[in-house]
Amino acid sequence: MYNKLLRRGRARTLLALGIVASVGVAGAVLASDHQDTPEVELNPRMDINDVYAFPGGNGTSPDRVALVMTTSSPIIGQDASFDPRLLYQLKIDNTGDAKEDLVFQITFDNGTGANQRFTVVGPVAPTTSGTPASGGVVNQLVAGGPSVSGNVGSIAGSATGIQAYAGLRTDPFFIDLEQFFKIVPDRRPSTGPLSIPPTQQATSFRNPGVDLLGSLKANALAIVIEVPKTMLVTSTAADAKFGVWGTISR
Repeated sequence: MYNKLLRRGRARTLLALGIVASVGVAGAVLASDHQDTPEVELNPRMDINDVYAFPGGNGTSPDRVALVMTTSSPIIGQDASFDPRLLYQLKIDNTGDAKEDLVFQITFDNGTGANQRFTVVGPVAPTTSGTPASGGVVNQLVAGGPSVSGNVGSIAGSATGIQAYAGLRTDPFFIDLEQFFKIVPDRRPSTGPLSIPPTQQATSFRNPGVDLLGSLKANALAIVIEVPKTMLVTSTAADAKFGVWGTISR
């Protein structure tokens, strides 16, 4: 299972779609956000950082796809647990209408650290789809479907079927945050390891930049799911496409 994430830059936006080799993605490719509002700064477990999709099987298996969602960055150290009150979801659109046709729903029990257990249900058709305005219910649990369970920090499932991992990983996002806060001071968090006040204002990034999250050894909580790509698409064509995005809800 490809559970070691590469450090990659991402621009700020609301929705992330990753490109899957030989599968393709429906629609535009967007990117990530970190601590984009005061609300998620106060509720970091509800903050989605990035969503990725790429070839699974350690990059050597073209018939498998890895889906990744990271949250809660930056975490300094190894003491962090998922919130058992939240429903984490990865949603798949394989018909091109920007509504989920399949979902993975990830839940956690009340344990902490390595004693916390996770359950992944899916891929399965959602009970409802779309936004609440269009009649969908974003946090409704599905009834039944394939599932795997395991302890946080370990891999669960089958290397030929559904595999899943949940736990701390190095945050793959990088940015010269010190300089960014000098350019846009009001984006600086009010608490936590990134709340260092800028000493002066600036109008551009440094060259070379400084990867602050890397220097802080910042971690994120990651959910990684790897499946045969046939579980995600409706066609066996080489150019079959799907879209993927993540949600966290109460």
